[in-house]
Parts: sequence; C-alpha cells; structure tokens
Amino acid sequence: MMQLNLRGATAIGLVLGALSLAPAFAQDAAKITIVLPEEPPSLEPCDAKHSSIGRVVIRNITEPLTMLDPQSGEVVPMLATEWQQVDADTWRFKLRQGVTFSDGTPFDAKAVIAAFKRLDRTDVVCNTKQQTMGGVDLTVTEIDPHEVEITSSKPSPILPTMITVVQMSAPSMDMNGASRQPVGTGPYKFQSWQPGQQITLARRDDYWGDAPVITDASFVWRSESAVRAAMVAQGEADVALIIAETDATDPKMDYAYPNGETTRLRIATNVPPLNDVRVRKALNMALDLDALKPIVGDEVTRAEQLVPQNTDGFDAGLKPYPYDPAGARALLDEARAEGVPVDTQIDIIGRDGIYVGAAEMLQAMQAMWAEVGLNVNIRMFDTGNWLRYQNRPFPEPDAPLLGQDQHDNLLGDASFTLFNKYHSNGVNSMLWDDQVDQLIIKGENATGAERTQAFQQAFRRIHDDLAADIFMYHMVGYTRVGPRIDWKPTIATNSEIAISEMKLAK
Repeated sequence: MMQLNLRGATAIGLVLGALSLAPAFAQDAAKITIVLPEEPPSLEPCDAKHSSIGRVVIRNITEPLTMLDPQSGEVVPMLATEWQQVDADTWRFKLRQGVTFSDGTPFDAKAVIAAFKRLDRTDVVCNTKQQTMGGVDLTVTEIDPHEVEITSSKPSPILPTMITVVQMSAPSMDMNGASRQPVGTGPYKFQSWQPGQQITLARRDDYWGDAPVITDASFVWRSESAVRAAMVAQGEADVALIIAETDATDPKMDYAYPNGETTRLRIATNVPPLNDVRVRKALNMALDLDALKPIVGDEVTRAEQLVPQNTDGFDAGLKPYPYDPAGARALLDEARAEGVPVDTQIDIIGRDGIYVGAAEMLQAMQAMWAEVGLNVNIRMFDTGNWLRYQNRPFPEPDAPLLGQDQHDNLLGDASFTLFNKYHSNGVNSMLWDDQVDQLIIKGENATGAERTQAFQQAFRRIHDDLAADIFMYHMVGYTRVGPRIDWKPTIATNSEIAISEMKLAK
C-alpha cells in the first residue's frame, strides 16, 4: 500500500475540495485546458518576459521578430525573415510579408515601430526592456514597408538575440496601462478573461503560418500542485504546469526537464544590517541548502550565480557557500560587537506560487536563521503586489528586505541577467558597486573571450566578495501532460507554452 506523508494527505483533501468545485471543462477533441499555478496580473505584451504572462501570450497571441530555438539555442526567423549588421550600432531586418494582426491590421514597419515604442512607456514598467535590454535604448526606423533598421544606444553585438523577447503587438492597442486584451500576429487570438476563473483563446483562421491542430485553449489556475496534477489525472485538464516532484508519480504523464530557472533571495545591500558583508555571508552560511533540496525536488542543483551552465559568462569555478552555522554565528558576533544592528528584524518578500514548495522553503530557511540568532519575518504576496517590490522605485527602500526571486536566462548570454539584476542602474538591482558596474559594461561592449571573462569576473565579485544574494538552486521543472495530447515540455516551458506545437494523441 502506498504510504502518504502529512503533506500528501493534506494535498488529497485539497484536491477533492477543488475538484468538487471545478467547472466541467469542455473536452471536445481539439479543445484543451491548461492549468497554471497562478492567475496572470495582466496580458501586457511588453511584460511578457514575466512568466505568468508569457505562458499565455508568447507564440500564442504575440510573436517576436526573431526567436531562440529551445533545442539548438540558435536565433531563427519569426516575423523577420533575415537580418544583417550595418555597423556597430545598427542592424537591418527584412519583415515577413502577408502577415496581419488578429484585428486585421497589417504587420509592417510602422507596426514594428509601434511595438518597440510600447517598451518605452512610463506608466508601466515593461520588464521586457528593463530586465533584458541591459540599459540599451533601441530606435526603429522604417526603410520601406517591409524593412526596418534598429539602432542601439551603444554597440549591441547580440541584438538579434536581444530582440527575441520583444513581442509584436498591434498598433491599435491602447498605449495606456497594462493590457488585458492583447492583439498580436500569433496563431491564436484573445477571446475572453473571466477574472478569477479562466482565460480563453481561439485559433485564427487567417494565421500566416501553418494552422494549429488545437482550435481552442482555456487557461485556468490552481495554487496547489496536487490539485493541478489531479485535474489532469481526472480529465479536467490536459496540461498541468509546474507540479511538485512528489506529485509527479506517473511516468506516462509526468515529465522532468531543466527549466532554465535559478532561485535566489535578493538582498537589500544598502540597508542596515544587510549593508554589512559579514551579515550577508552569515545569511548564506546558516543555510543547509543541500538538506532542503527535497522541498523543491531532489534533482535541483546548488546555485552560486544567477545563470545556468550553458550561459556565456557562467563561471564554473564558483562554489556555493558551505553550511557553517558556527561560522555564521561568529560573523554575526563580530558585526554586533562593532555596532552593526544585527538583531533588527529582516523581512522576506515572498510570492505565492513562484515555484512549488516556495512557502515551505522560506519557513525552513527562517528556522535555520533563527538558530544562528537572526530575526527573519516572512511576508507573502500575490503576484501583482510582489511585483511592486521587484522593480524600482521600491516601495520600502529603507527596509532590510530579502526578496524571493526566480530568474530564467534562456537567451544564452549573461548580459540578459547582469545589468538588470546587479548594475547600479538596473531596474531590479539592490546592489551599488562601481567594480561590478564596470565589468558589466566591459562585457556588454565586447565579444568572444573578453566578453566571457568580464561577465565571469562580475559574477565572482557578486558571489565571493559581496555576497550580494542568497543563491539557492538551478531548478528542474515537472509538468503533467494528459493522454489526449501529444506534446513534451522543453527548457522554455516555464516561460512560454506554444499551443500550436501540441497535437492530438493517436
């Protein structure tokens, strides 16, 4: 007989309760239901780099000019068919012809200009620009209706890769606020959003590419992993995204895959007592992160930098901080003796559903910090309110905060991480260090070995010298796929779910 732990028993109760309340989803042959861990805060194309939005929008409703192939890692054509570099600051792109947005507007050079202008609005923090462009401003100029030049404010040798994250949205879309009704060139069009219940998409009959097999898709959300997994097992949904390892019990339906995500706690390095490097190192040394692996999955690996191994700039020589509670206490005692307010309450800004086991992980870390004499409090937020703490201006700039974070770098270059997360002007950064800033800019302006080495030096200083983060794990994802669907998740699945790639099982 299968043995159930307390967590499993609790989950079963939640499953039964949730399924009794679940709507009877249509199971027409070509209609699918995807169950997500959280409701998106919006469907704004310029915010699609945020995974909760990207899962619905990217390559379903909207498409970029260029795309990163998740299998090969190569930049391939999408709405741009070819490109060439004109000079150090300028690239020229030919646009695909015969493409329209779902509202009938033609896709042309003017539409590209409008989509890039959408990134520059001041009423919305467009994380596509702020978190991936590395402080680069892009200007788009029409050469003719089917050709544009993109000029960068500083040399960008990987610009075709950089713009894979920029979604082409229709010029007809309102430029005010975060959209909840996106219009794109993709194979599906937005149909409806019932807040708190579901988002529905419908296949376009006038799509420029091959017609997808799936005609309609509904996105619903349940916070509990066990509930999501059970919905697929019971035929209430076809795909359950981000389930716990403990719920991935059926090898016929469950897939494990490296998902490109790295988890950390971001430290407010300029606020006492966190402005003392001894306290930051003690926070790291007090944690037995190897012992905590089962909370998020035994297959995760320890992280010591915010990019995975296949990223240009990854430093294989970095080692995680050792579990050393005695050493942590010694550092705290030394800092306390010099007047550092070590006993000040430190707050963690957590996010519901950021990854499976996230709340349990924070609770376990809180207990380990208490053992070495640190006073850490947990504050959990929904996605929308958590996002307020992610980007500048921060709502509590003078508070000693640890920010729960998960970052994916699927683009293969550390520039998509370093500027935003660690540069003094990065929108998501709580670090101010001239040496790190100089190394980031040096790397961004270089190519080849010089680029790699500058980024590696930056990661080394961030980890070894500054202890600017509490690095946790390079994550592994688990997704359940029902028997009606022929589809397997990839490294990109946590950030985007291309419904057009799904087939019906034979």
